[in-house]
Amino acid sequence: MSRATKLLRELIALPSVNPAFLPANDLRAGEQRVADFLAATAGRVGLDVEFQEVFPGRSNLLARLPASGQVRQRILLAPHMDTVGGESPEIFDPREKDGRLHGRGACDTKGSVAAMLTALIELAGSPQRPGHTEIVFAGLVDEENGQCGSRALVAKGFRADLAIVGEPTRLQVVTAHKGDLWLQLETRGKAAHGSRPDLGRNAVHEMARIVDLLETTYAALLRERRHALLGNPTVSVGAIAGGSQPNIVPDRCRISIDRRTIPGETEAGVRREIKSLLHRHRLKARLLNIRSAPCPPMETNLKRPLVRQFLTRVGQSGCSGAHYFCDAAVLSGGGVPSVVFGPGDIAQAHTADEWISLRDLDRATRMLLSFLQSLP
Repeated sequence: MSRATKLLRELIALPSVNPAFLPANDLRAGEQRVADFLAATAGRVGLDVEFQEVFPGRSNLLARLPASGQVRQRILLAPHMDTVGGESPEIFDPREKDGRLHGRGACDTKGSVAAMLTALIELAGSPQRPGHTEIVFAGLVDEENGQCGSRALVAKGFRADLAIVGEPTRLQVVTAHKGDLWLQLETRGKAAHGSRPDLGRNAVHEMARIVDLLETTYAALLRERRHALLGNPTVSVGAIAGGSQPNIVPDRCRISIDRRTIPGETEAGVRREIKSLLHRHRLKARLLNIRSAPCPPMETNLKRPLVRQFLTRVGQSGCSGAHYFCDAAVLSGGGVPSVVFGPGDIAQAHTADEWISLRDLDRATRMLLSFLQSLP
């Protein structure tokens, strides 16, 4: 069993479900068990360990390999420690079958945690340690909900010359990903008795026209925009609620919208175009935000020297894009040029039978170590 596989098995067995997805005081909630375990593991090989509190009982874990000489650059390895939940308790028991390791967080992103920390541990004991590069492993909290771990890291002034953000990318280097804007639209009507609907104004009916407009006319408009790596932006109406009972004309209806953005689009611009669309079709609705923190798209220039060096060391000539949002955009927005990379496939993330290829886990470890050893 490789060091990375052993470490991943131990991580899966430590539940670290984001508290946003569990009842209060659930024993599976929070990342602190994982952070403490990683701190002990890193400390045993001489890495400098630091906790950065984000919420009470939930801290980012920073493990540093200092440069042996004058520091000229800093590399950040940044996977997240939290996971989504799961109905069956068995999902937190690591199970190996046919070269795959199954369990919650296996690919999203405890696989990246294991590969990145293993590479750093092996580098610490290697004669090829960089002389002028500081390398920091940051196990981040709260990526699955509000990205508060990465937001806290940049808010405290952390900077690096390149961040490699751990996500399941099938070992492809991702230099761009979509943003994620959550909005709500609310229509107001007039309540009336169900036997006299003519005396009311049906808010659900008005909203039905808006849903159709968004899923047809607006979606078609978005398909006309293209990004070389990300394709087109999208819109999806994910939830609807209106009315209280059949015999009352509903006076209120609300929908929740998922709007994926591409580089060049802004939250303000999206809000303006939705309002304009409704106005042109003589529809009225109040537009609300669901999230308080922005989730913008991210794009890093692949011509940056460290990005090119990373691509070369992992044997890739080009880069990829990702449709999901992650900590990379937060770090990039905070002044840390970022790429996304890790073992596993996003198709397995958040599923009832999450798994990762152990062969890819070990490949990721070797690829990361090769890059780190190439640094000055």
